[in-house]
Amino acid sequence: MSGNPAVVLRLVASAYNVAERAGSIVRKVLHSGELGIVEKTGANDLQTQADRLAQQSICASLSRHFPKVTIIGEEELPSEEVKEELIENGQSEEILQKTCPPEYSELKEEELVVWVDPLDGTKEYTEGLLDNVTVLIGIAHKGRAIAGVINQPFYNYQLGAGAVLGRTIWGMPGLGAFGFQLQEVPDGRRIITTTRSHSNKVVTDCVDAMDPDEVVRVGGAGNKIIQLVEGKASAYVFASPGCKKWDTCAPEAILHAVGGKLTDMHGNPYRYDANVKHMNSTGVLATLRNHDYYVSRVPQSVLEALN
Repeated sequence: MSGNPAVVLRLVASAYNVAERAGSIVRKVLHSGELGIVEKTGANDLQTQADRLAQQSICASLSRHFPKVTIIGEEELPSEEVKEELIENGQSEEILQKTCPPEYSELKEEELVVWVDPLDGTKEYTEGLLDNVTVLIGIAHKGRAIAGVINQPFYNYQLGAGAVLGRTIWGMPGLGAFGFQLQEVPDGRRIITTTRSHSNKVVTDCVDAMDPDEVVRVGGAGNKIIQLVEGKASAYVFASPGCKKWDTCAPEAILHAVGGKLTDMHGNPYRYDANVKHMNSTGVLATLRNHDYYVSRVPQSVLEALN
């Protein structure tokens, strides 16, 4: 595009490069063997050195270039000087060349909120289930997710030595989604993806009510949304509190960009304003198609449990 790209497009272009830098940090920490694991609230809620360094890198890099943007990261970290080697100053030239959707072209820095999960799927990261791991950077305006960047640091890792590791996908409603091949589950098949490590009776009752042909249990919210857009699952069903705004903002924007939908179990959208509570307390239901069908299948007992 000619002239000066819109603020939000510049922010996405920066977030793309910043997510790639964070992905390389996540790989580097794993290869060092020094994960530095600490439990936050228990054995299923972990933080590693990769979470800490990746968040420092993302937040410091974006705030340096967009000082008026509100940035909310998952990890509560002490204030300290961030090493210059963690800072990413680059921007994706490909994104800067795009034409910004008119509804976003006049947005100001101070109107934007960035939700950051520096390492989604930390438990899986510590267990070597590396395809579950993502870096999530979501951008919101007036409570709506309007752009998202997802880096998969270990994409292709099953191919062994010599494979090029990692990929970054991104999307913006009104512009499209990029970095992957959009596919749908074959007609007539209903595949549900749900939590691997945070299940309970309400969660399983809700999954069963969807009448699935197959249930895929994996880690990471970002990973589950990628399954939806790549035709490996029809719906992501998680009838429990536990997911947070930084888990869903980036994936929701990418899903919306290809015609999908993410809501709570009641079918209500989540808001991503700077002052909202962080917990997605009424569960997560995400689909590429036929969202209303899945909402209609949620049992009354589940809705009451999540009220």
